Amino acid sequence: MKRSSRRILTTHVGSLVRPPEMVEILQRKEDGKPFSEGERAVLARHVADAVRMQAECGIDIASDGEYSKTGFSQYITDRLTGFELRTDLPGRGGGTARSRDRKRFADAYREIEGSAQNAPTSPGRPQSQMINTVCTGPITYRGQAAVQTDIANFKAALAGRSFEEAFIPAVAPGTIELQRANHFYKREEEFLYAIADAMKTEYKAIVDAGFIVQIDDPRMVTEYDSKDPAPSPEEYRKFATMRIEALNHALAGLPEDRVRYHMCWGSWHGPHTTDAPLREIAPVILQIRAGAFSLEAANPRHEHEYHVWEDIKFPDGKIIIPGVIAHTTNCVEHPELVAERILRYARIVGRENVIAGVDCGFAQGLATARVHPSIMWEKFRMLSEGARLASRRLWS
Repeated sequence: MKRSSRRILTTHVGSLVRPPEMVEILQRKEDGKPFSEGERAVLARHVADAVRMQAECGIDIASDGEYSKTGFSQYITDRLTGFELRTDLPGRGGGTARSRDRKRFADAYREIEGSAQNAPTSPGRPQSQMINTVCTGPITYRGQAAVQTDIANFKAALAGRSFEEAFIPAVAPGTIELQRANHFYKREEEFLYAIADAMKTEYKAIVDAGFIVQIDDPRMVTEYDSKDPAPSPEEYRKFATMRIEALNHALAGLPEDRVRYHMCWGSWHGPHTTDAPLREIAPVILQIRAGAFSLEAANPRHEHEYHVWEDIKFPDGKIIIPGVIAHTTNCVEHPELVAERILRYARIVGRENVIAGVDCGFAQGLATARVHPSIMWEKFRMLSEGARLASRRLWS
């Protein structure tokens, strides 16, 4: 994994706003069915455009935009056996829809939800249908062709371009488990580890292809908000530790410097007053077998938490990827502010251990666009400009 050895490198979280043509294709695609030849050509073209735009905006470590996926985690029902969409079986329950934050600000959430910028991260099916993704059989990996399509499209798009590195996101076992009800396995731990065993295939395929694998794991943290009353720090660390142990099981055998871990407090636009404090969970997430950690650091509920690393030592040899650009506002950050945010982290953990990132993806779901694409690309430009300013100050 490249480090910021001569200047601050830039990256993001992976998911970009889907082009309308891809949204239409994904809306009609059935889980487990391959893209048609024509659809594969459209997908390859849009991935190439996304990579070109990242290069033009100055991004150093790029992704494929996750254009082939219905969502950062929803796509996995296309790649795992054992899951069904059912109306006659209960879902897992809980989750962000029943969060303490939503209870406290119920009237506000009724107004702000449903817009394109706060759309649910679902494949676009009407919520009134109450379709639940549930486990009804043994879980195995069936997505070999799909992940190889992603790899091939991304490699073709990268050809001739001079990025420092490239990454492909994949969802964590714990997030998959926490979003789906188990109606097959006898114990929840057995369910979780069945998912972990299956996901080994995807993680390894990405790394074997020469890419960094980014593990997306927001649900492990947002679950804190859905527990009422709020759990104690000890209770929550115990809950998180089991999911992290399952993730480490899935990552076993992969070089740590080819793995980065992304955690956020949920992408939706809302107050976030009941988010888990970073100080309580940082010691747990640092147990993950990853070479880099991507964390929210630009949104106003968590920007101050860089102070956590003044007290909790960031591990030697690891990289931190603070979000210095927010996905939750249409306001484009000034490069001076971006530079200031980068410098905070560089002064605490060392300049070579910081890569400048974004808080979260700009489109966690098929129907989601947290900002307009034109704003998204401008934010990337300001990210790069701010990193250049910070680099001049750090390597003057």
